[in-house]
Amino acid sequence: MLEFTLLGTGDVAEIPVFGCDCAVCFAAIEDPHLARLPCSAMIELLADPESENLESENSSARRVILLDAGLSDLHRRFQKGEIQAILQTHYHADHAQGMLPLRWGKGPQVPVYGPNDVQGFADLYKNPGLLTFQKPWQHGERRQILGLTITALQLIHSKPTMGYLIEYGAIKIAYLTDTVGLPAETMQYLERLWLDYLVIDCSYPPQLETPRNHNDLNMVKEITQQLNCQQVVLTHIGHELELWLQAPENQAELPNNYVVSYDNMTLRLPA
Repeated sequence: MLEFTLLGTGDVAEIPVFGCDCAVCFAAIEDPHLARLPCSAMIELLADPESENLESENSSARRVILLDAGLSDLHRRFQKGEIQAILQTHYHADHAQGMLPLRWGKGPQVPVYGPNDVQGFADLYKNPGLLTFQKPWQHGERRQILGLTITALQLIHSKPTMGYLIEYGAIKIAYLTDTVGLPAETMQYLERLWLDYLVIDCSYPPQLETPRNHNDLNMVKEITQQLNCQQVVLTHIGHELELWLQAPENQAELPNNYVVSYDNMTLRLPA
């Protein structure tokens, strides 16, 4: 059984934004359930005790693959052996900072799969601790990880960045953040597929000019018009977009198969 949960759905500033008194940030201060943590996700595979050897140090009844390690409290959220792999989209701080304390923990090693970034983040490459950094992905490369087929897809960002196509049986989920538009080779790869979910960066409301590092709603619409998706999940959301969506006439601009994500949202997957 597979569960896909969005652990964080905010942009680098998170919500509430420090010092901001807009209606969105004020509401998130009053009600922490409205807050947005750094953009990240979790794939949880529930092991079958009849077919899994749970006596091994590297086995756990709860098996987790993280998509980015931006939450600073990962070492408190998970028990030893639960995090069995990390898929890094890129090495900006808001997507990698959780590995800093995690690496000094005790227990089985945790493989980290990411793009070809010689700088990485901080001193993680020099002092990896229990992290084991794997051979960097190439665009279109497929690997088998804990029974899933993972394909790396090139994205457009200020650091080397990969999105991931996750296949579990017939289920297909594309996780594409952080990016501003999509490279032609990634678009061509996805156009031939049917996606159960497209989880995609949508940091801004519609802009007059092309944003620098992240999609606005206009760009997401342009992308999804060319793809076959059951549902489009907007993530990496900034407070400007959320404020814009509070107007009913703006909310009506979202296509019927769009959903605005929230922290700890679990995607409903086909049986």
